[in-house]
Amino acid sequence: MARTAVRTVRTVRTLRDVREVREVRDVPTVRFDSAGITLVGHLYTPQAPAPGPRPALVVGHPGTGVKEQTSGTYARLLAERGFVTLAFDAAHQGESGGLPRGLEDPAQRVEDFKAAVSYLSALDEVDAGRIGLLGICASGSYALAATGTDRRVRAVAAVSTAEPARQFRLGADGTQDPAVFEALLDAAAAARGEDPGALPVFPETAEQAHALGGRHGAEGFAYYCTPRGEHERSAKTLAWESVDRMALHDAFLAVPLIGPRPVLQIIGEHAVTAWMAVEAHQRATGPKELHRIAGAGHVDLYDKEEYVAPAVDKLADFYTAHLATG
Repeated sequence: MARTAVRTVRTVRTLRDVREVREVRDVPTVRFDSAGITLVGHLYTPQAPAPGPRPALVVGHPGTGVKEQTSGTYARLLAERGFVTLAFDAAHQGESGGLPRGLEDPAQRVEDFKAAVSYLSALDEVDAGRIGLLGICASGSYALAATGTDRRVRAVAAVSTAEPARQFRLGADGTQDPAVFEALLDAAAAARGEDPGALPVFPETAEQAHALGGRHGAEGFAYYCTPRGEHERSAKTLAWESVDRMALHDAFLAVPLIGPRPVLQIIGEHAVTAWMAVEAHQRATGPKELHRIAGAGHVDLYDKEEYVAPAVDKLADFYTAHLATG
């Protein structure tokens, strides 16, 4: 290994939604640089021996998420399929550095993926010619953008693809009144000062979440704000600067540059955000697949075993095929 782990954490074998907690091997915590900001990640390595360097995957978390949540779940499950996997906290979030805290900076999020590729490429146990990206929710769009402009990446997949700038401008279902985002821009401008405060991500109750965001809002609250999936470092607010930066960004502009490398997107059959994955799929120029998981919504693919298991099967087959030697 080119860099040493600085400490270890305990992880669990079962999905958070199952409630059974069983201890497994230690997972190293690692640190690496992204445009001058120190990022913190968990490095998962298959237990079975390998004849040589392995293929590897960078796994990014949803907006406001952290590596201990769904990205860690996918990283662990894919490591069990033979891949070295790195789940990391984005800059300004989780255990990673960066000020202000809670900043959602699309350009930095793309850079974070590229920095993670550089980190993996330097590890002795990783084949630098066989690295793929996996993004979940917001990181799905960032993984697509990073792949478009980083030719080191051999294959990219996204689960529950969401592009934060589109979601803020147009709403989760794409039908939001433009006045909503205009009001956010006004609030962000007013917040520029000595004590700007922060933009709340979630309301106080599940009922309010459903009233404000329908099924999608209720799904998010149930994962991030209850014992099902909540984590102390998962952001409940965003820095107001996030609004300005998302207003100027379009993660899908780089999607046509991905080809001829392959793209897989996995979405829930009932996800209201699916229109964003469809748009990215239409822009892709190389081998591409849009795979739907029956019965699932957007957040169901974060941790519910009946939906995550088939998603991981699909991902493992995809990466095995496209990160083969040669």
